[in-house]
This record gives sequence, C-alpha cells and structure tokens, in this order.
Amino acid sequence: MSMFEAFILGIIQGLTEFLPISSTGHLYLGRHLFQLDEAGLFLDTMLHIGTLLAVLVVYKQELIDIIKHPFQKQSLLLVVGTIPAVVVGFVFNDLFDEISKTGVTIGWEFLITGGILWLADGVKSGSRKTSEIGYGDALFIGTFQAAAIFPAISRSGLTIAAGLFRKLDRETAAYFSFLLSIPAIAGGIVLQFIKMTTNTVEAVSFGSLFIATLSSAIFGYLAVVGMISFLKKRSLKIFAVYVWILGGVILTLQFMGFF
Repeated sequence: MSMFEAFILGIIQGLTEFLPISSTGHLYLGRHLFQLDEAGLFLDTMLHIGTLLAVLVVYKQELIDIIKHPFQKQSLLLVVGTIPAVVVGFVFNDLFDEISKTGVTIGWEFLITGGILWLADGVKSGSRKTSEIGYGDALFIGTFQAAAIFPAISRSGLTIAAGLFRKLDRETAAYFSFLLSIPAIAGGIVLQFIKMTTNTVEAVSFGSLFIATLSSAIFGYLAVVGMISFLKKRSLKIFAVYVWILGGVILTLQFMGFF
C-alpha cells in the first residue's frame, strides 16, 4: 500500500464515518478499487483510531465534564445508548464479519440507508434540545445504531434519523449521534485489537499507517463540524440520493459479474 493510497483511504474513513453514507461500505469499495484486500485488520484499526481522535477533539469539553462527573445523566445516556450495539455485536459478530468480507449485501444496504434518511428528513421538525433527551430516546437511538453493524448501513445516518424520529431538533440529533459514536468506535477498536492477538496481521509500513491515521483524523474532524452545521439548515435527502445511486450501481455491477 502506497502512502497515496493510505491518504485516500484515510479521507474515505474520516469523511464517511460521520457523513450519513456508511464508512465501512465506502472503505470496502476503496480497498477493492486499490486492490488492497490484503491490508486488513491493522489498517482498519488505525483508521478508526484516527476518527476516534477527531470526535474526541470536537467533544473534549463534554468528555472532561463526564470524567469529572461520571454518574451524571449524560454519562448514563451514553451507557444506555451503547447497550444495544454491545448485545448485537457480541451475539452476531462472526456473522457480520463474514458479510463484511464478501461485500455481497452492500448494494442493498446502501439502498436501505437512503430510504431511512429520506423518511427521517420528511418527519416534521422537532424542537427538543440536548437537555430534553431521555433514557427512552437513548435506547431508541442506540437500537438504530446496533443495526449499523451491517457494513453499508450508516451508523451516523441511522442514529441521526432515530433522533429526528424522536423529535430532537436537527442539530441535537447530530450532536448526540456523534457523541454516541465515541463508545461505539472505542469498543470497535478494542475488539479489533483482541482479534489481532488471535489472527495473522498483514504487514503495513509505518509511514502508510501514519498517513492513513492522520488523514482519517483530520477529515473526520472536518466531517463532524461540517455535518452539525449542515443539518441546521439543509436536507438529508442529498445523502439519500447519493447512496441510492451508489447502491444501484453496485447491484448492477454485481448482476453483470463485474463486482
């Protein structure tokens, strides 16, 4: 893997982790394009560390407050919101690992993501703020997050949509979605490190890993900040149309035997 390829994969991971279009699905496509299927677990782990660093920087004040007051409501909301993903990941991890490797379902998953985004954008705007988020809201949003274990179902897309379904205002839906991504991404990284202790890890140069992690962090930061600002005034439907087109193209190529 060249440093240029590492840089591009970092951009893909950073942007698509927080834009509602699926990072895992896009990363699969990027690696397929560069014929880098052998650059696996370690690279994925470093890319996710990059996006984790990005969201930690954006939410540094909230995290400091949680550390100082670990049993406050916001901390408990994150715990409740994370439980569904932990349960689904623990029970179905091997199955979804196999699905992710083959990519056979990603076309359909992009279409599903688009449908959910379109429906959520059509919901009458809510006005509930961060202080009004309850444990039922956190569990509901967390359940949608658990569904994003499928490779091309967008985690950020589904959690933002779930927030809109619960009548959070658009900025608050994005805010809580990205805050909830912290334990999700961190947990995924821990799981990947555990897997690396029991699997053969492909060799990737330090320079390529550094570039991939750095670009993932930078573009992840830009995506978080940009998406929160974007949602204040603009529609999710542009992302729905994009993933519909992408899903349609993938399904067509699969049908023709080119993918």
